[in-house]
Amino acid sequence: MPTDINIEVAGENALIIYFEQRQDKLEIAAIIVLTQQLIRDNLSKEVIDLIPSYSSILIVFDRFVINYHQLKEKLKTIVAKVINTQSHSTESTSELNKKIIELPVYYSLESGPDLAKIAAQANLTIEQVIELHQSQRYQVFTIGFAPGFAYLGNVDARIATSRLTTPRHQVPKGSVGIANNQTAVYPSNSPAGWNIIGLCPTEMFTVNASPAMPITIGDTVQFNGISKAEFLALGGVIGSFS
Repeated sequence: MPTDINIEVAGENALIIYFEQRQDKLEIAAIIVLTQQLIRDNLSKEVIDLIPSYSSILIVFDRFVINYHQLKEKLKTIVAKVINTQSHSTESTSELNKKIIELPVYYSLESGPDLAKIAAQANLTIEQVIELHQSQRYQVFTIGFAPGFAYLGNVDARIATSRLTTPRHQVPKGSVGIANNQTAVYPSNSPAGWNIIGLCPTEMFTVNASPAMPITIGDTVQFNGISKAEFLALGGVIGSFS
């Protein structure tokens, strides 16, 4: 469990909590989720926005309600409570958040241009690569790069694959990729340096929806294979990879 934290000024009405980064990403993600929840529960009038990352939380606050020094002391108390709770908890990290999001994926050579390469590098069949990608649930570590782009981990070590040496100019919306020990779904047509293994028809970001994204930090994601017909019926579109 992380014991070292730093709370620093990040603007005239913002503070950022840095958690030590030497710990397991799953443990850090769990602590960030719990810290966010306690901040929302206890500082709803003082805090305007929370922006989490892999090992930090940016807190935007109302300067007319609370000042920097007061907020920093309150945050210290909240973080200490979270760390103490986690240290004495018998629950595994995977049980800390019960929200499981299922995402359908059309896996094929048509929708996953890097499937064959990953299989060859790992000395596996394409079917085995697909099975391994679906065989476990993934923690949402953070959201970044683009709205709705969630970094998920960790993939099975046998199919963990380095980023492309030369990124593609564009992959279709819904492309499911692997980079090192993480996996993700591209929320829109985008340049991409990840290895693409399939397509997901689920909208990962809808600007006018509430919430705008179907997943958030701390959620757990399960990928489930579907056929091409099912993918198309769910609104999926097979675009070009360039």
